[in-house]
Amino acid sequence: MSRKAATVALTALAPTSWGSTYFVTTEFLPPDRPLFTGLMRALPAGLVLLALTRKLPQGAWWWKSAVLGALNIGAFFPLLFLAAYRLPGGVAAVVGSVGPLFVVGLAALFLGDRPTVKVLLTAIAAAFGVSLVVLKAGAALDAVGVVAGLLSSLSMSAGTVFTKRWGRPEGVGALALTGWQLTAGGLIVLPIAFLAEGAPPALTGTNLAGYAYLAFGNTAISYFLWFRGIERLSASSVTLLGPLSPLAAAVIGWAALGQALGPVQLMGMAIAFGATLVGQLNPRAPKAAADGRSFSSTERNSQEVSMDVEGSGVRR
Repeated sequence: MSRKAATVALTALAPTSWGSTYFVTTEFLPPDRPLFTGLMRALPAGLVLLALTRKLPQGAWWWKSAVLGALNIGAFFPLLFLAAYRLPGGVAAVVGSVGPLFVVGLAALFLGDRPTVKVLLTAIAAAFGVSLVVLKAGAALDAVGVVAGLLSSLSMSAGTVFTKRWGRPEGVGALALTGWQLTAGGLIVLPIAFLAEGAPPALTGTNLAGYAYLAFGNTAISYFLWFRGIERLSASSVTLLGPLSPLAAAVIGWAALGQALGPVQLMGMAIAFGATLVGQLNPRAPKAAADGRSFSSTERNSQEVSMDVEGSGVRR
């Protein structure tokens, strides 16, 4: 296996892992606490990574980490959950699947990476495939939910592009940068969760096991792999791995929850998965940052996002 293929495969583990979030949330966690769940995913993972790496931001990286944490976690989670509550899960997933198109546009503006016809068609095909998998007949639209879903996707996409643009400082590893963003994002979600949902619920052993998986396997490790992938691959290649998340959620729902997958859903999965594979073929090499330093594997790191959707819920 080539180095590039290995990088793609490892990066793909992140959205695939995020596809398990809905199952874990419904089967292991207390109900109706999405913001508390977002807080428990981000903040403990960020604090553990800070403790392991023992590195804090310096200089401009204090505000850069805060901005990236807000875009990737702090703003993304509340907007995502608002969309999930206002829209059927399938509609929210389709709204979120426009993320690759946002990334293409933002990358053209801030990275000088002009989109190709192949990238645009691939992103559209991926969104269409996801819609066949998750969209139900007669699904209702809600203006607030649609706007929230679009803003959550835009927030995540902006976080991906700006992390690509800024990279990471010399001498700082990917784990440290991951910890900075997760901690900043978790601290932003903290007051929102308590204002919207009140005091934390009483937790059982099952709940604690679910939160431990989300914080460390589903967040700390997965985000590290995601950041590492954006460091080594183009922004469009990485964001086109996003459809693996709702596809994994659909497969888990079928295998673990007995949810049906009909011919239309299977065709949608084939289209979305095919678009994901096409998106990894001959990607354009990452361009240099605005300050002229290259995005080499030893100098750059980044992140973004994908959504996990199944049934009536949406989780990342």
